[in-house]
Amino acid sequence: MLKVLAVLVSVCSARAALNGPCSVNGTAGVCITTSSCSSGGGTSYTGFCPDDPTDVKCCTKTSCGTGGNCRFTSDCTTGNIASGNAEFILEYRRISNAYFASGLCPGPADFKCCLPAACGPPPVNGATINLIKEFEGFVATPEPDPIGLPTVGYGHLCQTEGCAEVPYPFPLTLETASELLNADLVTYMTCIARDIVDSVQLNDNQYGALVSWAFNVGCTNTGGSTLIRRLNAGEDPNLVAAEELPKWRLAGGVILPGLVRRRAAEVALFQTPSSIIAHPPPC
Repeated sequence: MLKVLAVLVSVCSARAALNGPCSVNGTAGVCITTSSCSSGGGTSYTGFCPDDPTDVKCCTKTSCGTGGNCRFTSDCTTGNIASGNAEFILEYRRISNAYFASGLCPGPADFKCCLPAACGPPPVNGATINLIKEFEGFVATPEPDPIGLPTVGYGHLCQTEGCAEVPYPFPLTLETASELLNADLVTYMTCIARDIVDSVQLNDNQYGALVSWAFNVGCTNTGGSTLIRRLNAGEDPNLVAAEELPKWRLAGGVILPGLVRRRAAEVALFQTPSSIIAHPPPC
């Protein structure tokens, strides 16, 4: 019995640091497999996760977003989460002049891109939030969307079985669904701000329309799109949006009337004049 317990203790300690914090000469990292690290754009270092299997090493990623680096959210932030205002809620999880964004770092869910406050992606305006809510619709508990993907709230795509990653109890309320949406949007604000070159100036309606589009089709699709390429080449933004956004009307290879209407609404928002400049970001 003692030998069995010793083996179990040995196995547990051998894997104790997996997904845990590590540090390489002062640079924050996470102990994950080398394959997960490389696929997420990180660099693996030997000898900083000594109790783990040989393929688990300290993974660091020193560049993400605009001026950010990957670290655990507890290291990125200390203090109270800032609230928003009547026009738009800044669900950036802003604490100690720092923001963090999901989807830009390898490793567990709490290992995120820590962005300086001045370099964070600009928030979207109320018109953008209203557009997204209108077309996503409110779903209190997880259920399949029109093409069968499990979603909840205002278009949150479930990442785990039963949407276990959502930090709010089901059924969601309108308030918690709004909080979830605003937290989700940070990733799409970040990729739009990152992928469009700083020489392209966009007002808050133009920027918001593109964030709505990215939220719907994903950052991988927007980043490799003709729309972004044409904007970066210096073409007229209103013309580019009018010609390119309506092309994104397919889901599962089928034209969906809801997507046709959404793209038309995004074009209309994009072409609504505004004196508020949202892109390029402050830094």
